[in-house]
Amino acid sequence: MKNWQRYPEYKDSGVEWLGEIPKHWQVKRLKYIITEPLKYGANESAELNDKDCPRFIRITDIAEDGTLREETFRSLPHDIAKPFILKTGDILFARSGSTVGKTFMYREHWGIACYAGYLIRARLRLSKVLPEFISYFANSSVYWNWISSIFIQATIQNVSAEKYANLGLSTPPLSEQKSIAHFLDLETSKLDKLIAKKQRFIELLQEKRTALISHAVTKGLNPDIPMKDSGISWLGQIPKHWEICQLRRIVNKFVDYRGATPEKVSQGIPLITARNIKNGTIDFSVSQEFIKEQDYNSWMVRGFPKIGDVIVTTEAPLGESAQIIDENIALAQRVILLKSRTSQVNNDYLKYHFVSQFGQAELWSKATGSTALGIKASHFKATLVLVPPLSEQKAIAHFLDQETAKIDTLIEKTKTSIEKLKEYRTALISAAVTGKIDIREEI
Repeated sequence: MKNWQRYPEYKDSGVEWLGEIPKHWQVKRLKYIITEPLKYGANESAELNDKDCPRFIRITDIAEDGTLREETFRSLPHDIAKPFILKTGDILFARSGSTVGKTFMYREHWGIACYAGYLIRARLRLSKVLPEFISYFANSSVYWNWISSIFIQATIQNVSAEKYANLGLSTPPLSEQKSIAHFLDLETSKLDKLIAKKQRFIELLQEKRTALISHAVTKGLNPDIPMKDSGISWLGQIPKHWEICQLRRIVNKFVDYRGATPEKVSQGIPLITARNIKNGTIDFSVSQEFIKEQDYNSWMVRGFPKIGDVIVTTEAPLGESAQIIDENIALAQRVILLKSRTSQVNNDYLKYHFVSQFGQAELWSKATGSTALGIKASHFKATLVLVPPLSEQKAIAHFLDQETAKIDTLIEKTKTSIEKLKEYRTALISAAVTGKIDIREEI
């Protein structure tokens, strides 16, 4: 963080998690800076989608950047919404679940709106506090430390109106709150633009990765090779000596683990679910489940995975693919294990086929389902695959391993950079709203 100036004098705030604050600041409980008691929202179902009625704000409608998601719009009839109509500057606090502590500041440009029962409304006393300052305070690390302390005391993720009412806030004079909010508007805007550019850069890298894979598995590595019409209008030409065949011709066995769900335990044999297969790899950071060791043989009796075998998700999500890297593993429903004919196809190449645009198009074109698209085993076996000679498959897979690794490394570096920017953003907000830095001369 920049070497910002500190205030000339500090005092003990009297609140352990706030620490010292500037001498002329005060600590005020939320209940003393609101015009009426904190109020829970309407316990109504979100079924109406009428733009002429007040918008019904739920926690799921609030985006990470503090705006409202238009795609989730719901509304309530005027008579039901009336007691819960929001005013500009109202702050909403999430009171339970995984989003507890999340906040939203309402502005009139969102249109007439009310709010749901899992949210708590604070109507601030504008002669004492600036809503923008309080909103920034609720995005600081000290605020989230307070939220965490509530969980430790209660052991459940729930913060009631009573607890929110006793939230202590470091509050400078109103004019200084305005200066701090203005300063943070300027600084966070710069950071947000930089983060957005980096996120767009990641999107471009991911598009480049997909295009690279798609070109290699449909055109090959030699640009001068003779070509022929593939017979598929959107695919165009393919190398003359390549074959197009159904997946069933190059796979000996399709192992589908559909059936009863195995009993989950806290330790045992790791279970690969459809959620764990992403971007060509098996990722247990998303979720980690296990089955009992004594259940392994009976659950996997249809086919045991071997290192290098290809697995593909058949639903929720459809079309993610990876390879087995550890045989001491179990596979869940919605995952198909492929025992390929190694004399005809290289598993490394086959994995890249499924994540290419051609492989994805084949899966999605044969998928069915009203709520979540999935592919039946019979349709899956009938999907088309481009099959070069085995030596060429290996060369393509080796090339893609090297080139995608470079792109993946750059993506990870950019993600790390984004995380550092977000950490700096939070640290800057925290320092400003608790008086750890003096920004009065910065404006």
